[in-house]
Amino acid sequence: MFHKILILMLGIIMTTLVVGCNTVQGVGQDVQSGGKAISNSAETVSEKL
Repeated sequence: MFHKILILMLGIIMTTLVVGCNTVQGVGQDVQSGGKAISNSAETVSEKL
């Protein structure tokens, strides 16, 4: 019985870690895209001045 609970808990922990990593990676990509958009806008304004 103890082994089944231990395996279940390890499975839950591993699933949580995998999902968390994907979420953090997605947020990082969103922030990076936003930064590129701001940079491109700044370059466009700078060229017009």
